[in-house]
Amino acid sequence: MSIVETEKELSVYESMAARFDVAAQKLGLDEGLVKYMRAPNREIIVHIPVHMDSGKLEVFDGFRVQHSIARGPCKGGVRFSPTVTLDEIRGLAAEMTWKCAVVNIPFGGAKGGVVCDPQMLSSGELERITRRYTAEILDYIGPERDVPAPDMNTNEQTMAWIMDTYSMHMRHTVTAIVTGKPYDLGGSRGRPEATGRGCMIVCDQALKRFGRERSATRVVVQGFGNVGSQASRLMHEAGYKIIGVADIKSGVFNTKGLDIPKLLEYTREHKFVEGFPGGERIGKMEILEQDCDVLLPAATESVINSKNADRIRARILVEGANSPTTPPADAILFDRGVFVVPDILANAGGVTVSYFEWVQDRQGYFWPEGMVNERLKHIQVSAFNDVVGYGEKHNVNNRIAAYMLAIDRVALTLKLRGIYA
Repeated sequence: MSIVETEKELSVYESMAARFDVAAQKLGLDEGLVKYMRAPNREIIVHIPVHMDSGKLEVFDGFRVQHSIARGPCKGGVRFSPTVTLDEIRGLAAEMTWKCAVVNIPFGGAKGGVVCDPQMLSSGELERITRRYTAEILDYIGPERDVPAPDMNTNEQTMAWIMDTYSMHMRHTVTAIVTGKPYDLGGSRGRPEATGRGCMIVCDQALKRFGRERSATRVVVQGFGNVGSQASRLMHEAGYKIIGVADIKSGVFNTKGLDIPKLLEYTREHKFVEGFPGGERIGKMEILEQDCDVLLPAATESVINSKNADRIRARILVEGANSPTTPPADAILFDRGVFVVPDILANAGGVTVSYFEWVQDRQGYFWPEGMVNERLKHIQVSAFNDVVGYGEKHNVNNRIAAYMLAIDRVALTLKLRGIYA
């Protein structure tokens, strides 16, 4: 099945599988090896009993999917959301395998999640859910096995709880069990900004290809969580003109450019961009269709699809979110000449600096922020050039090029290791 032939919108897992199949076919890989790489190594389902603040006992469903251990320990976030499904986690775990391979760091992919609504839970309830979830998957995680990180609705505090729970069971402190934790617990300088910074780095490289300057580049950002807000701040400081920003409720738009420092200050007080006096209100989906040079979707999956892809007016699409574009939309964007920097390249800054954090924890020696940012730039620029070069060599778009490059690297590792029997 080619991506062009895919007529319906697909789930996260189906989207990953469709792209994987196209890339694997173009690489001409052995059928058995393709089956091996397509399937996850392990899927864990747990049921988490938690005493709520009211005294009532509730049971939450949790997942951890470990897609690949070929190139090193599994790596991937843990998300808390009422919409989490095993299928979604399965697809995102595979995406992590390809993401790590694209930037050539020694991890495989994993993803975890708990079906819950953090907005309806107290801090104490979230802590009890996190600790029991950690205890349930304890036998399957570790610095040499699987290293969790923050994801949707989880943060530094969540990682601190996971680290402490794991450490209590190990009877000694194990800082390398998670990344994205507080600096005072072994976190890395530059980690909170890493994904947003990585998006800016690849955007800079895309501008070079088109001979554009930052100051003449209009940017729209959908999503104003950690990735979107950090990318907006860093790009604004670097000279880009941010003309539109949207969050989960609505957006704000100003063709003359938004005052990002004031917007960040406003959202710290009001939580949302709605009501910001520096621009006009715009719908959170409508903002995707505005005339701009760079569109940076940094919110959630499948926001660019077959229904709106023909109305995307950006010249460059930098995917800050995971899977923001569906396979049917890929074909439309390619036909319209949109230069896409795919998610497994564009938002790999987070996992790259997570790798740095893991290395620092294992060394017991921590780097200054300038060194972290310099090494992140080196890896992201190299990966960008590898992907674009691969695409030109094989006459495919950037997304399929990224998949081909990643799959080729994992396949080589598997061939060198052989199959244990």
